[in-house]
Amino acid sequence: MVGGQRSDPGIQTGDAAGPVRIVLVDDHEMVIEGLKAMLAAFANRVTVVGQAVGADHVLGVVGDLDPDIVLCDVRMQGSSGLDVCQQLRARDPDRKVVMLSVYDDEQYLFQAFRVGAAGYLLKSISSEELVRQLELVRRGETAIDPGMAARAVDTAARLQRDEFWPGARQGLTQRESEILSFVVNGLSNRAIATKLVIGDETVKTHLSSIYRKLGVSDRTGAVAMALREGIYK
Repeated sequence: MVGGQRSDPGIQTGDAAGPVRIVLVDDHEMVIEGLKAMLAAFANRVTVVGQAVGADHVLGVVGDLDPDIVLCDVRMQGSSGLDVCQQLRARDPDRKVVMLSVYDDEQYLFQAFRVGAAGYLLKSISSEELVRQLELVRRGETAIDPGMAARAVDTAARLQRDEFWPGARQGLTQRESEILSFVVNGLSNRAIATKLVIGDETVKTHLSSIYRKLGVSDRTGAVAMALREGIYK
């Protein structure tokens, strides 16, 4: 969920073009309502003009309302925000879509920009920073979580040099490889979250992806596979 301290809206000045008009897309109505409640404190800078719960009605809502920006979750039940972004951009190449995600994984970042997203931000972003990033996107800039941007540059450089991290050949991302190494060394989810300065739920999400890619169902299977395949030497 997006969090952080709210600034006093009374001392904010809106953009000369008026508030940024956005449509929210997420498969959880509670998330949408939470975003709307927090953004209400910045009504002179951002206006939620519409919403879509899930991907089914996004094209119609966006087509009718023509917002400045579509703020869309990356992964939704039975669909993908990346697919939504691609469909919206196919209809209107100038459509600005910003992905809002719990996944601090540079591979999702790369995928988002490959389908034409104008930004990739994490749900841990503060409400003030989210508003600022949306204003930048409307002005034509790209929004990227700062921590992810640094890792993405490093990943791109390593791939360019044909350098791979442990588990890359099994399809693991760099962050997933890092988390798996902690699992192999016996760290709990809470300990991993503390080391990486991320939430427990984010760790669980990464572990689910790791299990799927390794073809296992739990931590024990993941450790056994990592040792059997010689991922960590």
